Amino acid sequence: MTDATWSVGRVAKRCGVKVSTLHFYEQKGLIKSWRNDGNQRRYKPEVLRRISVIKAAQKVGISLEEVKQAFLSLPDSRTPTVEDWQLLSGNWQKMLDARIAYLQKLRDYLTGCIGCGCLSMSKCPLYNPDDVLGAEGTGPVILEQAE
Repeated sequence: MTDATWSVGRVAKRCGVKVSTLHFYEQKGLIKSWRNDGNQRRYKPEVLRRISVIKAAQKVGISLEEVKQAFLSLPDSRTPTVEDWQLLSGNWQKMLDARIAYLQKLRDYLTGCIGCGCLSMSKCPLYNPDDVLGAEGTGPVILEQAE
């Protein structure tokens, strides 16, 4: 990786993504390129680490907007260092723990009343007699409270 610049095709191949994905990431402000004299996109080799962070984050359910905010928290929007990665991943772990807890509650409520107001399930009158949860909001009130 001693080359000062990489072509879009080379980055895409090395990262295992489509060229259009790189264009999309760039449009979203997640990575940067510049144009050479031939008007071709060029990237610094450090973009590989940014793309790897993006892909790792997406695999665990972190949104691109959350990745972007994390990148913006880095001084001068630099590529994450090992220390930066420890901080970013630690913050994401906390967020993922909260999501896991929510999903566990969601799983537990799936076979029972979710507070939607339909009153069609045999358990609903136990949880939501006469749709009293309707006063607390619209939609599946019990599920929304689980968040």
